[in-house]
Amino acid sequence: MKQMLLTAAAVLALAAPSQAEETPQAGTASPPPAAPAPMAPLDLPGFAARLAQLPPPTGPSAWQGTASWNALLVAAPERRQEARWDHARALLGRGRAAEALGVLAVMRGADADLDRVAAFRLAEGVALTQLRRWSDAAVALAAPGLATNPEACAWRLRAFAGAGEAETALAELPCALPAINSRQGDARTPFVVAAAEQVIDAGRPQNALPWLQPLPDRDPAVNLLRGRALIATGALQDGRLRLERALVSGTAEQRADARLAMIEADLKQGNIAGAAALEKLDALRFGWRGGPVERRALRLSVRLAEELNDPRAALRAGAALFRYFNPGSEAGELLAQLQSVLASLLAADSALPVAEAAGLYWDYRELAPAGAEGDAMVRRLAERLQSESLYGRAAELLQYQLSERTQDVAQGPLSVQVATLHVLAGDPDRALRTLRDTEQPGYSPAMLHDRKRIEAVALQRLGRYEAAMAALESVPANGAIRAELLWRRKEWGSFVAANAAALPGGGRLEPEAQTAVLRHAVALAMLGQEPALAALRGRYADRFAALPTASVFDALTQPSGSVDPEVLGRALAAIPAASPAGGLADLLDASEEAAAPQG
Repeated sequence: MKQMLLTAAAVLALAAPSQAEETPQAGTASPPPAAPAPMAPLDLPGFAARLAQLPPPTGPSAWQGTASWNALLVAAPERRQEARWDHARALLGRGRAAEALGVLAVMRGADADLDRVAAFRLAEGVALTQLRRWSDAAVALAAPGLATNPEACAWRLRAFAGAGEAETALAELPCALPAINSRQGDARTPFVVAAAEQVIDAGRPQNALPWLQPLPDRDPAVNLLRGRALIATGALQDGRLRLERALVSGTAEQRADARLAMIEADLKQGNIAGAAALEKLDALRFGWRGGPVERRALRLSVRLAEELNDPRAALRAGAALFRYFNPGSEAGELLAQLQSVLASLLAADSALPVAEAAGLYWDYRELAPAGAEGDAMVRRLAERLQSESLYGRAAELLQYQLSERTQDVAQGPLSVQVATLHVLAGDPDRALRTLRDTEQPGYSPAMLHDRKRIEAVALQRLGRYEAAMAALESVPANGAIRAELLWRRKEWGSFVAANAAALPGGGRLEPEAQTAVLRHAVALAMLGQEPALAALRGRYADRFAALPTASVFDALTQPSGSVDPEVLGRALAAIPAASPAGGLADLLDASEEAAAPQG
């Protein structure tokens, strides 16, 4: 520390004026300090412009430089970006991609124009490819100016190969050949391996063998591809030997790849049944996840499951393939197959129990068809659940439909259905949240009224009576539901006023109309309104005479002057269950048992 301080003092001393110049004579005024001379501005273009003027990078020499942190520290400010570029290229040449990507990020922060320079985007693509971030690498390598750059084509080939896009990767091969051929030894091997693997995956293994022939005999990655290509061309024993050599010296991923290739070979030779192969593939995926190995295992699992007519296994493997990988060019055909499998399992005539069918849909809902076909599938399944009183399961199913597949005013009818199911399931609070989360300004008046009615029912079930009545204020022709709420609250005076509109006119008295009249009689009797009760008797006595409820009507409308509790109790029990409020009354009657866990 002392030495550093001395060095700093020496620098300050060298930069300071001499003592004779600095110290004023005694008795004289000190002159004011001179203003520092302005520095001449650096008239240099930004590094992005200078880099864009350099020849495009190509071949292994593009990734050579001086990876020295000291060089970065001592670089002059106007040359610091150049030092960073040299450092990043050197790091890429040594395979230290994460560090290189960090340096490139610092460069971009200092000069945003670098995003428009092909060489810079190429360096990013190289780093991302080395890090196995295939999709990000493909985006970086698709920058303008890189379409016909052989170096970019070579790295794009590797990126598309890693992403499982065999045909797209092979399309880069003619452009990439100059960059691949300019490499020697270990520097060339990864590019040749990537190209050969895509040739094999594309179903042309005989074309891959000449590519692999000059590569090292003991390289496990090369032996893997040799083994796969030999087996595909019928040289089974030679291919197995190559795979076994990869098992001896390969990485964990390469050993998993070799075991997968052996399963493929056993299937080709008929040494293993399809069901046993499926079990082996499941065990393989249990021990190794991700990358081309699992993707290939999943593709094989889907094919075997379809051959074995095992729809569950096909859905399980297919869903994993779509969730975690890019299925490539076969995505459309594969998705159509899986959708057909799912539709057959969920068909109305399927023998699958409805609760099991609902679980199956929930597990693989991302495979369901889009549009009207998928909506109809969900509606049928929800109706089956509701018919078996599995209201909670039906609500969850349609809740997903409501939030993920329905937009704008189309949410209106579905939101009423979902909220209704939540009430039936004993969860009125969830019903209110559903209505709140689907509020839209474009709903028709009729739809708004339907939503308000369900809201009132949910509020009543929560014990919020005043809020329920307030929700009905804006709903026209709300007498029946208001009367139903008042009847349950035993607010006889208000009930009589609300129920008057529900009293029937001429014609046959249906059960709902009988209920309205008999409830009216009960309320008048409880209020002691003898004249009104007598008027009700005179109005409906003849029409009740031939009905099973005639004795109930007669007992309730007798001019007794007082209410006999025993007679009233028997009369109440005999009132028809049908309510003038219709289905809304059924919701209010939903028992608390509905809140128990659904099957």
